[in-house]
Amino acid sequence: MKIDTTTVQLVLAIAEEGSISRAADKLSLAVAAASKRLTDLEQQLGTKLFKRLPHGVKVTESGDKLLAHIKQIDNLIGRLEGDAQALGHGRDGRIIIGAPKSVVIQSLAQDIFRIQEKYPQITVKILEENSQVIQQLLRDKVIDVGIYEKTSGFLDLEKFDYQHDRLVLVYSRRHFQFPAEPVGIDDILNRPIVSLGKGSAILSAVQRAHRSRGRLFRNNFTVSGFDTMLALVRHGLGIGLMPPDILRSFHPEEALGSAEIDGDWHHRSYVLSFVEGQAQEQTLRNVVAELLGAAN
Repeated sequence: MKIDTTTVQLVLAIAEEGSISRAADKLSLAVAAASKRLTDLEQQLGTKLFKRLPHGVKVTESGDKLLAHIKQIDNLIGRLEGDAQALGHGRDGRIIIGAPKSVVIQSLAQDIFRIQEKYPQITVKILEENSQVIQQLLRDKVIDVGIYEKTSGFLDLEKFDYQHDRLVLVYSRRHFQFPAEPVGIDDILNRPIVSLGKGSAILSAVQRAHRSRGRLFRNNFTVSGFDTMLALVRHGLGIGLMPPDILRSFHPEEALGSAEIDGDWHHRSYVLSFVEGQAQEQTLRNVVAELLGAAN
């Protein structure tokens, strides 16, 4: 059976108007063409939908039952058109974003909340990984959008500025003492340091600081998360480095102190890159535009 959208609309219009000619006018069809469409459909169905009267038509008993199905078809067509339009305008779809945990906490979570308010039909999934892994996932097209520390970039993709932050020194007041003014790099490098692991922006910053003094980072303690870093710092096993917003998110107790760091080696810049081909194109571009709009 072949039934097109025009014929569906025509049948419903005839039932509403009680007239083939008025329904044809409503849909800007010639009366003869409308009559033929109806006749062809009735032949396919093997039953009459309407009884022809001198001054119009009347729905038959079988037509009354079949009209319910035709209305369902019309509703499905409407949904199809609406969903297709939503996809075409980037209001629907699924986007996977990869970013380090510090980026998620400091800015990405808020950005995604705003995106969901504007595009409630877009599903956003977050993968938390370090900057090196994020780029690998982008390269392999596992994720659609990646946010990573700029100096760690090795991908040949366009990079857009997304976030800037800095690190502060975190320490146990019981085990270490630091002055109120910003702490110099030498004061930090002479203490045991608890750092995030391979591929993290923090480890890269610590390694750069050591190289600037002609030293090799001994990697006293390497952890996978800020919560673990704080656990070691609390027991005086070393000093930690983390963004101040991350530290505040843990509601640190009085026994933990923090200090600003002198210089600029601890400042970090994060960039955003994206790959096309997996996600719906306009949906991806809408999400990226929102992320970059917030960054600016």
